[in-house]
Amino acid sequence: MSTMFTKAAAGALALGLAMVPMTAKSQEFINVLTGGTSGVYYPLGVALSEIYGDNIEGVRTQVQSTRASVENLNLLEQGRGEIAFSLGDSLVMGWEGNEEAGFRAPLQKLRRVAAIYPNYIQLVATADSGITTLADLEGKTLSVGAPASGTELNSRSILAAADMSYEDLGQVQYLPFAESVELMKNRQLDATLQSAGLGVASIQDLSTTNPTTVVEIPSDLVESIGAPYAPGVIPAGTYEGQDEDVETATVVNYLVTHEDVDEETVYQMTKLLFENLDRMVSAHAAAEAISIDAAVDENPVPLHPGAERYYKEEGLID
Repeated sequence: MSTMFTKAAAGALALGLAMVPMTAKSQEFINVLTGGTSGVYYPLGVALSEIYGDNIEGVRTQVQSTRASVENLNLLEQGRGEIAFSLGDSLVMGWEGNEEAGFRAPLQKLRRVAAIYPNYIQLVATADSGITTLADLEGKTLSVGAPASGTELNSRSILAAADMSYEDLGQVQYLPFAESVELMKNRQLDATLQSAGLGVASIQDLSTTNPTTVVEIPSDLVESIGAPYAPGVIPAGTYEGQDEDVETATVVNYLVTHEDVDEETVYQMTKLLFENLDRMVSAHAAAEAISIDAAVDENPVPLHPGAERYYKEEGLID
């Protein structure tokens, strides 16, 4: 039986529950906000929900597939989720209320849980498109991710750094990862930009059925953008037919909550994440990059008190 009740129910059953321990005091439901089912957020979110459901007494969990970062942050601000995945640049833009990025006002209820693994900006083209460099995208068809998603914001930033915009492309498609790949298989799309952990399922699928090119995003171009972008490498062999390392951009991902989620609940969510990294890795290899040593970084969004409490116990912060 759940140990969490509304005030009305608690009043009616106070005597019967007086001696029942409570672990997530005012929170009886954890909705995990993820991304598209073919990306990395979703399988990691499923793993998180199972970890929380198995270990937090009385808590029910749910996994919600979304358009990822921007939608997730807006949902958190509305209290329509308890923990969510988000790209670092989206998180900062949400906190600041960047309207062009999809935030009508500053999202001041947001609170950090943990910096987790880096997203790799993965620009993949069909071999027969002839695209081997960013400049080759001119006049071509490109899918930039769902509208106002974190991936789409990444697309804008990368193109701008290369002195390009959507107007330079032949056509822009605003599609989730899996739909982009289906169009590429049918020769209706030249390239897709996908911001995710290494080994994203949609690109794995594409590379095993169609000859593809993983397009370089040079490190000097990435450095010109600045934080939260950083140079990275997609190692050789990450995808079928990718025989060499490919330079690209990375952006750190975060787990985020909001200020109204109970401190004890967030404490347990944070603690259980790092105590069950093996289960996260089993869900997706991107979780291999999650480390408690990198969980707390510089970011304008405050830590939730529950996460802060855990990091103090672990000696990461004073």
